[in-house]
Amino acid sequence: MNFEVFVLGTSGMMPLPNRNLTSAMIRREGELFLFDCGEGTQVSLKKLNLKWKKINSIFISHMHADHVTGLPGILMLSSQVDRDTPLTLYGPGRLKEYVDANRRILDIYINYEIIVKTVEEGVILEEEEFVVRAFELNHTKPCFGYVFEEKKRPGLFHPEVAQSLGIPMGPMWGILQKGGSVTLEDGRVIQPSDVMGDLREGRKFSYVTDSLYSPRIAEYVKESDLFLCEGMFTDDLVESAREKKHMTASDAARIAKEANVKQLGLLHYSPRYSDYELRYLLKDAKKVFANTVLSKDRMRFSLPLKD
Repeated sequence: MNFEVFVLGTSGMMPLPNRNLTSAMIRREGELFLFDCGEGTQVSLKKLNLKWKKINSIFISHMHADHVTGLPGILMLSSQVDRDTPLTLYGPGRLKEYVDANRRILDIYINYEIIVKTVEEGVILEEEEFVVRAFELNHTKPCFGYVFEEKKRPGLFHPEVAQSLGIPMGPMWGILQKGGSVTLEDGRVIQPSDVMGDLREGRKFSYVTDSLYSPRIAEYVKESDLFLCEGMFTDDLVESAREKKHMTASDAARIAKEANVKQLGLLHYSPRYSDYELRYLLKDAKKVFANTVLSKDRMRFSLPLKD
């Protein structure tokens, strides 16, 4: 069961030759989930061969231009594909106004249903196998971070235990592995817990950008397998970061450490830093949290199953 995260863009404020504006994509079991949609998102989708029609949902952090200017172009792609399922957009209150205005002014042809949902803190999407939560961030406009977390999976099936209990190999084994109980010929009822190990944790991805540091962020992103977080400035510009309500790279690392995440991927870099100078952001972060990487445009992370 694959779970991949693609970084589509890493720049903040403006695109650069080697950096599109910030956005990220989950690919899980053939479905795509997009987080923010800055300028250049389409370019990365094309280069990575990620299919637009597979996008299930789009999650927008806030209504600053560098996080939404790619959205009209993404919506216009509908005229080029055959899509028969709705597309749901999640974001702050003015997202629907923005989408409606673009559709009207640009006369965008859309041949499928678009649903825009205004986000509040808490669970915003729940399916059989996963849940998506939103939580408020402290920025100059209403802004949200997102957590995509798989639900726990059944434990490992122990065939030797099943055999010792007299459960015949065949359909009954399959029923037990899917969480159902079975009744044997002698009347005994066997529960999944009789032949299965402990439930296995699902995988967890968290996305945070454009916010002041806050210890409450760690409460939401704790134990994430991958934590993508803005690291916009180096420590020497901490006052500028505070004034603009952004984080330094070491702020992001501090959250990663407090939350005990497995890996931190920095993004949303200030355009003041050249590609060479980004190493200083990484250096600041690694002083606090060793397992930090500089996300790059079109970088792929793979989150393995937990057994």
